[in-house]
Formats: sequence, C-alpha cells, structure tokens
Amino acid sequence: MAKFVKDLMHTNLITCRRDATLGQVAVLLHNNHVHALVVTDRDGRAAGVISDFDLLAGEWLSSDPESLNVMRKLTAADLMSQPVDSVEANTLLSEAVQRLIEKEISRLLVTENGKPVGIISLSDFIAGIAEMEQIKRDTVGDVMSDAILVCRGKTPVASAARAMTSAGWRSVLVVDAKGKVLGVVSGRDLLPYMQSGDVHGKIVRDVMHPALTIDIHASLRDAADKMIQHHYHRLVVVDNEDPDAFPLGVISSFDIVAQMARPDSVWQK
Repeated sequence: MAKFVKDLMHTNLITCRRDATLGQVAVLLHNNHVHALVVTDRDGRAAGVISDFDLLAGEWLSSDPESLNVMRKLTAADLMSQPVDSVEANTLLSEAVQRLIEKEISRLLVTENGKPVGIISLSDFIAGIAEMEQIKRDTVGDVMSDAILVCRGKTPVASAARAMTSAGWRSVLVVDAKGKVLGVVSGRDLLPYMQSGDVHGKIVRDVMHPALTIDIHASLRDAADKMIQHHYHRLVVVDNEDPDAFPLGVISSFDIVAQMARPDSVWQK
C-alpha cells in the first residue's frame, strides 16, 4: 500500500485561466473527464480551484433569460474556491486523508517545494482501497466484480472500491434482493478505511449513506437545486409513480456539466 501522497497522486494537472467562461470550464471538465480544474494566474501559479459542483450554481441560478445573461458573463475567478488546499508530495497518506476528512473537501493540490506537480483526490484514494485486498485468480468468482454501479448490502468494502475504480465511478448504489434502493457508498464514505488501512470484514451496508432521489421528469435546474441544497454530487433517478421499483438511473454533477459543454448549449453561444 502506498505510504506517501506522491505514490497515489495523478500528475495530469488540468488548468484554466482566471478569465475562462463557465462554458469553457464545462468543456475542459467534460473533455478531460475530471471533476475540477486548477485556476491559474498570468504567471501560472495556482489561484484557486473550480469544480463541477461549482458549475451547478450557474445552472441553478440561470432560471430566466436575464439571470442566464448575467451568469454567462461570470468567469472561473468568480466561482473558484480559494485559497487552494495543498499538500506536499512527501506527506504521509494518513495525514492527507485526515485533512480531507477535517476540511470536508474532495481533493488536494500536490506540490514539491511549493510548485504544483499533481492532484490527489477521492478517486485516487478509492483506487488505493481497491488494492488493499489481494485479488485471487483461481476461479471466475475470484476475478468477477461484485459491484459495478449497483451492489447488495453484503458486498465487501474492498470489492466495492475495486468495482468503482474499474468503472471510473465515485459511488455505488446499494440495493436489496428486490432492487429497492437502500443507500449509496461514495468515496467520502470510504476515506476512514483508507486512513485505518483495515477493510477486512467490512461490508457496504456498514458505511453507506442515504440515497437522494429525483423524478425522471424533473428539470436539470431541479436536479442542480437538490444537489446544492443537500451538498450531493449525484441523485438516484426514479419514477415517482412507482418509487419502490428498481431505479431508472443516476444523474451526477458531471452529467449536468456535460450538457453545459455541448456545442449547442446556451453556455457555448
């Protein structure tokens, strides 16, 4: 298991200028399949961070033509978070995990002698958890995924983390034998186990949090509003006329950003 931030971080640091429009930020997030960008000043120094969650505010507030016109004039500098939370590459992973938990944040800018060299995020820690348990290759059952996007409550935490890493998702929906939603396991739910290093005997039912649902016919603004109010990055899509049926899908903050990034979107005109 990796012991230092430099062992787990990823070095593909995606940046944008302070004057980038929200539409341009959406395109960068979507095209690079990332959840956040480092906002830089003229000298290339980190000035802040803007994430897909920050862009939800733009979608939420642009409820009429006048508001949309105002929001389209905003730049990355207007919505970015600052100061940038950073960590040195040689910092112990346990210290980085503790900082994420205490500050309730999803990522840290990684530096070497103060110079940005990468990012470490919840996705990186999920990958670390997935590697904690040695994978057997004796039978099909040893190598199959117990969870990709959906799993049962008895699924081991390590298996859920491994499935999230393979599928490129930051959460797994937990259902019962009939497909009724029991909860959600996200990267943040798994962070304490990265800190302790002990996932033996732990199942997703022990760590999941309540799922937040939205009707399939609701607007994107309704979805963004609900995410912002509850500080959730994803919602389970259901049919309100049959709420106990198997869920229809999931909508995330990244899905909304993808719509903002489309060439025919109002954000690109």
